[in-house]
Amino acid sequence: MTDPLLAHATEYGRMYARSTSDAFSVPSITTVIGQQPHGLDGWFGYMGANSLANDPALPAILGSPGKVRQAVSRAAKAAETYRDDAAKRGDRVHNYCEQVALRALGRPHQMKEMREALAANGEEAFAARFDEWWELFGVEPIAPEVTVWNKTVGYAGTLDLVAKINGRTCIIDYKTKGTTRDGTVKPLDDKVVMQLVAGMKAEESLVDPVAGEWEPWKHGDSPVLLAVAVGETEVRPMRANPDVLKHHWWKFCSLRRVWEMSADTIGAGTALLPVAPPSLPVPAPALQAVPGR
Repeated sequence: MTDPLLAHATEYGRMYARSTSDAFSVPSITTVIGQQPHGLDGWFGYMGANSLANDPALPAILGSPGKVRQAVSRAAKAAETYRDDAAKRGDRVHNYCEQVALRALGRPHQMKEMREALAANGEEAFAARFDEWWELFGVEPIAPEVTVWNKTVGYAGTLDLVAKINGRTCIIDYKTKGTTRDGTVKPLDDKVVMQLVAGMKAEESLVDPVAGEWEPWKHGDSPVLLAVAVGETEVRPMRANPDVLKHHWWKFCSLRRVWEMSADTIGAGTALLPVAPPSLPVPAPALQAVPGR
């Protein structure tokens, strides 16, 4: 994921400000989509078990409870480590894709440096396949990494690319994907359609982040919405079905309301308060006998 200048990490998720001097005020597109439940418990369990089973030190530590606990601790973090590594790889691939567009626009770029960064991590095949797709589809970039805003619903986001392909305006989102056993790129998740349609429904696009200057969104009039899976063996573009866009838009708007209620709940105060035991009545003093009576 890229790190746009106006985006901020907060306790409410990733949020956007109107300028570099303003406070953040609306959630990002990905934060809104993140309100959708994820069924990843099985994947987390598998990653942990698989990491422990493949730990090369396992045979030698079975007789040491302390070392076994250390191995279990490493395995418990396997899913987080995999996720973080995948995010870093995705950033490197996205950075390269952005530089390709900047070069095509005749603007300053670091395409060579970004390709070297991929090569240093054994990931240059992503760049090679992307270059092939770029040439095959005749991509004509208009605006890479463009930040957009929707005041009516209340959200913002940064789109990977707006471009012309075969004479049609396209809003493009890149997804770095692994490879299946048969050598093809892994399939895309349908929720990318929500991300694309939210970009299409933007009302403004950023001109100057320091001054907070925005202009009306120019590319929301029936663009082609493309999710592009970038892999090491192929790049596979998938078009969002125009017949389902309204449903994904309504779902996105519903998730935006869920986010707002969650944010209100976080800001409402402490949810649970301690309770002291009830005060017990003080027992009456016992009567004492008077000596001599």
